[in-house]
Amino acid sequence: MHGASGRGGSRNYDRLRLLVQAGAFALLVATPVLNAHFHISFLQGWFQSFSIGHLWFVSPLEGIESILTSRTIYIPLLVGMVPTLLVALLLGRVFCGWICPIHFFSDLSDRTIRLFKGRRILRDRLLLPGSLLWASLVGELLLAMILGAPIFVFLSPPGLVGRELMMLVIFHTLVLEGVVVAVVLAMNLVTRRMFCRYFCPLGALLALIGSRRRLTVSLDREGCTGCGRCGRICPLGLDPATGGGEDPRCWNCGACVAGCAQGALRFRWSSRR
Repeated sequence: MHGASGRGGSRNYDRLRLLVQAGAFALLVATPVLNAHFHISFLQGWFQSFSIGHLWFVSPLEGIESILTSRTIYIPLLVGMVPTLLVALLLGRVFCGWICPIHFFSDLSDRTIRLFKGRRILRDRLLLPGSLLWASLVGELLLAMILGAPIFVFLSPPGLVGRELMMLVIFHTLVLEGVVVAVVLAMNLVTRRMFCRYFCPLGALLALIGSRRRLTVSLDREGCTGCGRCGRICPLGLDPATGGGEDPRCWNCGACVAGCAQGALRFRWSSRR
């Protein structure tokens, strides 16, 4: 898979990502509306555990948490994890970059801020060790086993967005746990995607699974002028000019591809790595 050539073609990734994010969020809204007001149950749940008809899709982290805390192997749960695991194996953290409602809200807020501040890239005021992302996964799983409860199932920010929408549509109210979403979004004012960079155990697990993913952002060194814009524009603070596009933490969002004026960055699909 190769990126579109030329500056105009690369920008299509930015528009496409926003369209996919909006569609995924619309699906979250439509599901409780269809369930509650039209009694249509073809769609059920939210992105932690979502079903389309008889197809069940389970987030890998929530599935692992359930197995660890219940100490039970539930075959339908394992089957439901297979599609999400395959996507992560092939594409890496694409859920984070293209589907997660937290990133969608963050993208919208970034675009809104740029309307008032021009096209200036937002600054990261606090940088922490990247290893915190891996520590968040280990800590979350240990805590779940110690408490005997699937913590991230209850407090996952993207999952909370789905539950808040369900509560709003069906019961016309919001619940206190929704404050977690507000806190996560507020963290972006300090560092772009601060929660996603350092503290999201689901993102860490997807990065680990997709560490040898087939889809990466590759650099054409002959076309690169060394302007550094791709490193500044990356919402995770990675630098594609020095291999950041192949870093496990990269979520293949395409922001660097869309932002490269020289068209030196492109998506690359490799059959073997």
